Amino acid sequence: MTAVAVALPPVSYADFPSIRRARLDTLQVNVGYRCNQACTHCHVDAGPKRPEQMQLETAQAVVRFIDAGGISTLDITGGAPELNANFRYLVREARARGLRVIDRCNLTILEEPGHEDLAEFLAGQGVDIVASLPCYLEENVDHQRGKGVYRKSVRGLQRLNALGYGRPDCGLQLELVYNPQGPVLPPPQQTLEEDYKREMQTRFGVVFDRLLTLTNMPVGRFAHGLHSQGCFAGYMDLLRAAHREENVAGVMCRTLLSVDWLGYVYDCDFNQMLDLPLRVNGTPRAHLSELIGVDLEGRSVLVRDHCFGCTAGNGSSCGGALS
Repeated sequence: MTAVAVALPPVSYADFPSIRRARLDTLQVNVGYRCNQACTHCHVDAGPKRPEQMQLETAQAVVRFIDAGGISTLDITGGAPELNANFRYLVREARARGLRVIDRCNLTILEEPGHEDLAEFLAGQGVDIVASLPCYLEENVDHQRGKGVYRKSVRGLQRLNALGYGRPDCGLQLELVYNPQGPVLPPPQQTLEEDYKREMQTRFGVVFDRLLTLTNMPVGRFAHGLHSQGCFAGYMDLLRAAHREENVAGVMCRTLLSVDWLGYVYDCDFNQMLDLPLRVNGTPRAHLSELIGVDLEGRSVLVRDHCFGCTAGNGSSCGGALS
């Protein structure tokens, strides 16, 4: 797979364009940073030793916010979200209320002790799965995510296929996620999706609905790696040079609200990792419980230079390319 390198003409270092919120429809909840993996591109700095985990009281606050209305999608992320003791509670409560539920799954969690029935649980609840698979080549995946991850991921995908995920007319959506190997932009999503589908079907009989290409954000572990290699500034130049104004209207922060493991709220998951909280009514940081009944439409989004990662090239969001 070949990622897209972009020429670097002189660029302006002006602030990122202002953004205002549209109608809220997605609540993205990070239930904790503990993960059974420690990927090099992870902007959350997730790993097996991270102690942060959402408690039941906060999970109940999420459900109360949902009950206030306006939310159609609950997007559960981490870390490995399934490691949280309240993950299944959130899934059941949201599905009982008719919400679409997305599980940001790393696939290897399906083989972890204590999670042997996880795949069946997700299928039984009708949960949509967005699964990390940063390449269809074993060497690249294991380099980015750890030795043996690729084979475990393939077995996970085969198991999900056997339950109906990714198969026509089953109603169980399976999307894969691609991240570049380094400080470059992802290639066009549609072209890469065709490659993924051909290779995964031919090699393993694996099928899936859609591929999402995500730009590596200059945040967290990936940013630390850029700094250590002396290429952080160059990567920021790349993102700024590739900025496309038409992508601004489609960025996820316009319709999504990000919630951390303590229940505090941010415009997006990247702002959460940079500790740039949402502020409402003069508070230094807003808690989800304080936003019930508050209309956020029309409010300004807190933007910084990392936002160029969402608008560079074909654009990038939790839902894949924007154009």
